[in-house]
Amino acid sequence: MITKDIQYLKLLSQRYPNINVASTEIINLEAILNLPKGTEHFIADIHGENDAFQHVLKNASGSIRRKVQYLFHLPEEKEKELCTLIYYPEQKIELIKQSVENLTRWYQQTLQQLVTVCRDVSSKYTRAYVREALPKDFGYIIEELLHENSDDKDKQAYVTSILRTIINTGRADDFIITICNVIQRLAIEKLHILGDIFDRGPGAHLILEKLKTFHNWDIVWGNHDALWMGACAGNDACICNVLRISFRYANMTTLEDGYGINMLPLATFAMENYKDDPCTEFRPILPNGKSLPENTMRLLAKMHKAITIIQFKVEAELYHRHKEWDMEDRDLLHTIGIDTKLSRAESQVMQQLHHSFAVSDRLKKHIKMLLSHGCMYKITNNNLLYHASVPLNDDGTLKNVRVFGKQYKGKELMHRIGMLVRTAFNHDNGDDEERRYAIDYFLYLWCGKDSPLFDKDKMRTFERYFYKDEKLWHEEKGVYFRMRDNEEIADRILHNFGIRGRNAHIINGHVPVHVGGGENPIKANGKIMVIDAGFSEPYHKATGVAGCTLVYHSRGFQLVIHEPFKSARHAISTGSDIVSTTEIVEMSSHRMRVRDTDEGRDIMRRINELRDLLYAYRHGMLNEKSNI
Repeated sequence: MITKDIQYLKLLSQRYPNINVASTEIINLEAILNLPKGTEHFIADIHGENDAFQHVLKNASGSIRRKVQYLFHLPEEKEKELCTLIYYPEQKIELIKQSVENLTRWYQQTLQQLVTVCRDVSSKYTRAYVREALPKDFGYIIEELLHENSDDKDKQAYVTSILRTIINTGRADDFIITICNVIQRLAIEKLHILGDIFDRGPGAHLILEKLKTFHNWDIVWGNHDALWMGACAGNDACICNVLRISFRYANMTTLEDGYGINMLPLATFAMENYKDDPCTEFRPILPNGKSLPENTMRLLAKMHKAITIIQFKVEAELYHRHKEWDMEDRDLLHTIGIDTKLSRAESQVMQQLHHSFAVSDRLKKHIKMLLSHGCMYKITNNNLLYHASVPLNDDGTLKNVRVFGKQYKGKELMHRIGMLVRTAFNHDNGDDEERRYAIDYFLYLWCGKDSPLFDKDKMRTFERYFYKDEKLWHEEKGVYFRMRDNEEIADRILHNFGIRGRNAHIINGHVPVHVGGGENPIKANGKIMVIDAGFSEPYHKATGVAGCTLVYHSRGFQLVIHEPFKSARHAISTGSDIVSTTEIVEMSSHRMRVRDTDEGRDIMRRINELRDLLYAYRHGMLNEKSNI
């Protein structure tokens, strides 16, 4: 019996013009449903740590090393050499060639090993998918090598001949580089980022450049992402916060090298207006092992203080403009005897900084990527992803939050905020008032009490700079964080987003989990997984580790906890890796197939539509055509 409208089937028949074509597609789709589920990686709060992030992608959160161990059982040094070659093929080849005695033998052995690893990581994909992932150079050869039966003696000779010819024609280095990149590409099917690409670390722009070419990724926005989005949209308070955090961590690379932000007007202003002020409280916090000349430290401290004072003034203007935010009590400069109005010189600096952000093409392109790949929340394979929280009342019920004159809660709140964020960048939007509000709202997303990206009583930045009593620095977390160990609360949130079932989860980051101190990142009897374990170096001491990745493969969930990563150069020269420990979070009683995923449900809908099309052909409701 047909379940689809005949007009829809007519459209479908343009792609599948007869019974043979439609039947063949059904057979293909049914086969795909029985492939193992692809491997998803979830990572949160990268905070500009580009080297560590890139390495986690290259080693697939440690899974490539585990495959090498399983496939070969090599001595430790040989295992390190092969793994590092897969991660950094161009650089590692040059080092190996300087030390290996019999290069031809090394090529023969290494090529065979790489083909074996590549065959293993490609086993859960269709040939068509793998073919699409292969580069033009060597694509045909790699495909041949992957799908030949190594147990067949004749085929073994065929494979050996191909590898020998690659070596004899002088293409071994190029082939190794190509196949290593293919292994990296196939080891991760999907990458989910749970917010906060920006701030603290020096490489947010490099992370986004990498993501520009990454095959399959998405992001739920974090508060630091919202801050940079606000700066790009023209929110001066966000611009000030972006600069202040950059000076606090001596991170000028992203601003200047990444986005070409002109710091000269601010530097000139700071040197003139704070020349006699040592600005001791504003000296940058440097990463371990990093040092800067004293004159640079003094200049950064002065710029840091200058932009901080401007920030508090600009923020106060927004708080008074939006009384509904209930944040006017954060206008605090008058308590230390500073005028809350921008001086003429400060206004000029702010105008120049505003212009510099507005004309940064690279920043606009990167923010556009966040908009096209991101949202406030995402639902994937029965998992609800968001960065920080869903605002709750004291009794654990979903809290109504006012946004542009109306109240929303739960899923509706997340959706409304997501639409408002896009409005800020929609210059064709007819409602100028809503667009102005949307631009202002980025500040509330950053530090507003009921912001799903912040969810604390206050952001006490002012107190941290100007009061020594650390009790005044305390920021009270929202109800969500106090109740996230409660399974009933997790179920309430999941049900609000339309997610039910025994294997439903919430996955988020935002608040670093002190894994080293014994805190469990798995909450609410396994319903909530908090995967911010301090990727950023300033958090390492507090969390005791250096970030984590949640891996969701066909057998279930595994939490991979990372130790600090020194550098790519160190990894290449010594064969060191990110030392990781793996905890089994939840294992499935059966190996999950594509049919168990969102993709599988989409495929089954397509199969049903094609069956309707077959019915229409066979019962004369539609006429078959020759193949197009």
